[in-house]
Amino acid sequence: MSVGLAKTTKQMEFNSYKTVSVNKATAQKEWVVIDATDQILGRMCSKVAKLLRGKYKPTFTPNVDCGDNVIIINADKVRMTGNKWDDRIYIRYTGFPGGQREMTPRQLMEKGADRLITKVVKGMLPKTRLGDKQIKNLHVFAGAEHNMQAQQPKAIDINTLK
Repeated sequence: MSVGLAKTTKQMEFNSYKTVSVNKATAQKEWVVIDATDQILGRMCSKVAKLLRGKYKPTFTPNVDCGDNVIIINADKVRMTGNKWDDRIYIRYTGFPGGQREMTPRQLMEKGADRLITKVVKGMLPKTRLGDKQIKNLHVFAGAEHNMQAQQPKAIDINTLK
């Protein structure tokens, strides 16, 4: 009698610790809207990067694009603390001799608010082909309007995420 009890307990343990791996077909991707008004740039972007990767989901799989599609509105109203608007420097290289270029966040924001947020979020994603796919799920708009209403995105408060 005790052998049968032990056998069922082992079967329960085996079945309860089954690893779930999602693939491209079974990934449940959603559309979410985030309002960037008065949000601190780095803190907001780190949470957006986690959303893009899918790390807030219980079925997170690191080698699959299982993250959500993120829409950021009011990107021009994002904040930075201290003197980071002028002191921080982003460096890029054109590929030609003497082609090192420097830009501050203020200069990037003048070119477009979407450029600054996309650059910051891209730096927080993996530097692989998967990271290239995940950054394409980010849509940034400077104003309060966006053209993604057909996807019926749900608005979330970024401050409630850890």
